[in-house]
Amino acid sequence: MDNKFIVSARKYRPQNFNTVVGQSHITTTLKNAIKNNQLAHAFLFCGPRGVGKTTCARILAKTINCTNPTPEGEACNTCNSCVSFESGTSLNIHELDAASNNSVEDIRSLVEQVRFAPQAGKYKVYIVDEVHMLSASAFNAFLKTLEEPPSYAIFILATTEKHKILPTILSRCQIFDFKRITNNDTVEHLQEIVEKEAIKAEKAALQVIAQKSEGCMRDSLSILDKIVSFTNGTVTYQNTLEHLNILDEDYYFRLLSSLQQQDMASAMLLFDEINRKGFEGDMVLNGFAEFIRNLLVCKDPKSAALLDVVEGLQEKYIQVAGSIGMSYLVSALNILNEAEIQFKMARNKRLHVELTIIKLNFLQQAIELSMDNGQVIKKKRIDGPVAFRTRTIPSIQVKSAPETSSPKLYIEEKKTAPTTPVSTATPSKPAPAVTTSAVKPVVSSTGNGPKKSLLDALREKVGDQYAIEEVKEAEVLNMEKLTQCWNEYAIKLEQQQKHSSAGTFKMALLQIEDDIHFTVTVPALTAQKFVEQERMMLIDYIQTAFNNRAIVFNILVEATEREEVPVHMRLNSKQKFERIAEQYPLVKELRDRLKLEIDY
Repeated sequence: MDNKFIVSARKYRPQNFNTVVGQSHITTTLKNAIKNNQLAHAFLFCGPRGVGKTTCARILAKTINCTNPTPEGEACNTCNSCVSFESGTSLNIHELDAASNNSVEDIRSLVEQVRFAPQAGKYKVYIVDEVHMLSASAFNAFLKTLEEPPSYAIFILATTEKHKILPTILSRCQIFDFKRITNNDTVEHLQEIVEKEAIKAEKAALQVIAQKSEGCMRDSLSILDKIVSFTNGTVTYQNTLEHLNILDEDYYFRLLSSLQQQDMASAMLLFDEINRKGFEGDMVLNGFAEFIRNLLVCKDPKSAALLDVVEGLQEKYIQVAGSIGMSYLVSALNILNEAEIQFKMARNKRLHVELTIIKLNFLQQAIELSMDNGQVIKKKRIDGPVAFRTRTIPSIQVKSAPETSSPKLYIEEKKTAPTTPVSTATPSKPAPAVTTSAVKPVVSSTGNGPKKSLLDALREKVGDQYAIEEVKEAEVLNMEKLTQCWNEYAIKLEQQQKHSSAGTFKMALLQIEDDIHFTVTVPALTAQKFVEQERMMLIDYIQTAFNNRAIVFNILVEATEREEVPVHMRLNSKQKFERIAEQYPLVKELRDRLKLEIDY
């Protein structure tokens, strides 16, 4: 082979600003700056990979040193400076890869070179690629030179991660943000290249390559070179899908059709066919989610411009989208998104995808069940907070009759209310309301007998259907009953074989502070612990006895007496070791000789 192969990314690298693809906002600015002689001393080119940052830096370096520029501000490519640049022998252009030369010494050597003026041409241009890889000390060594370089020195910094650069560097540079190249621009550039190379390529195949490259021109050219080698010079839609391991969208149309018809068997068999072709489950989920997204975009003519599919499939997308409801597409997209997020954590990947397909299969049925007259019914919230619903409980009002020889008790009830009382076992039925519309006297069976109490009157009225109990009034603390409850609880502790606690209860002193507070005084800390252990059961016992849930108590330890606590319980770990070393000096000597460090 006489001719050495050159990859398309290098062979068709733009040589002037007009040939740069998709960055017209930057190339126009640079050309105007050159024509008006308004060049900055430092530039920062930032943006994604493969969009032309280094290419524009080289074109800028070549153009500002050109001795015969065109009226449009382009390099002539024929003068000595341009020729030496093309051949790589120019002494005015220096490129530094900051990824491998990121130390302070590398920057210092670069600063030393800046001191020398160019032998030919007007400017010495220093291109620092991947500048975010420089260390912090290297950045600091670069600051002064970058801020006040010689008039003949121009620095062009290129990076893909602008956020990693120090703010002091950013403030000294003129920043240009490169954008991703659109699919249309990529396809047009690829068509020009295949025409020059005499390659047969379908436009649909080039569109797939542009979508796969995701706005990176270098990636698209590399993919084109691979497919040309794979297909021996003929690039078709099918062999491009095969080479790039992309699932044909026809599978997604078939899968959606099976799901719409709720034909789960066909959907599962189709996924099995896809799986046997070597496509991973996450790729299927991601591709199907993108397919549903495209259908969702087609539902509204305003957003139809966002549809980015292969030429010839637009009409099919619009037709299918018209036959599917918006609610189904949104719900399906949500299910697929959740499944894709959970895919990495699933142990059985295939089962995870199959469960997603089963959910999508019954999704239409679920949506139909949740529709009422064409409107989606909101789900009832059962796991969140619910507003508290109240209902007025009718009261029984008691009036005293006019003073006569035999006083009577009157109970008011509503005329329209049913006379039969509502059972408490069915709380869903409303209770009868009571009002003053009618008065029914309740008297004793004997006219001259004593007046009945309200409780007896209610029992006579409702019979045995209700268990009526009189509410007991809460009692306040009194020493006699409190002492009785305290002693009874101590007896219970003895019966439970808790003799230490029972003894503590017998020694304790009780003192009532107010109606609901009392104080327990014990002689030692250990006694306090015994009482604390019984606090919950004890306070419940006392509250029940007094029918008062507001009663509480405090525990105090007498300050007059000190509890004899063993020495080993008072000392911490360090104090214990020092005490042992004081009694046994050999232990300390052993630690010193072995140079031990004791973990206290």
